[in-house]
Amino acid sequence: MSIRKLTTVYISTLLLAGCAGHIPFAYEVPVQQGNIITEAMVEQLRPGMTQEQVRYVLGTPAIEDPFHADRWDYVYSLDVENEPMRVDRLTVHFRDGRLARVEGNLAPANLGAGAGES
Repeated sequence: MSIRKLTTVYISTLLLAGCAGHIPFAYEVPVQQGNIITEAMVEQLRPGMTQEQVRYVLGTPAIEDPFHADRWDYVYSLDVENEPMRVDRLTVHFRDGRLARVEGNLAPANLGAGAGES
């Protein structure tokens, strides 16, 4: 085999290997992002709590929309190799500075959509 063909094969192999999205047998670090929210934390939420009380219980929200100051979003994701990505969401709504309702896959039943509304 000529040097030119051998070099072409070698470079092609390197380029294709560089395009691989997954390297077999390589360890991938679990990636955690956002706020860790536990059931115990969510169970402490009560209708009528102030924003300061909610911040004390849940921590600083991942997203505070400047256009919707009465809504805080808490998002947590965990990406572990060979497992489906876990995403937990909790949206906290306030009315007049008081907790009105909570939505998301971690929301307690007593604070679901419509709770606390009169």
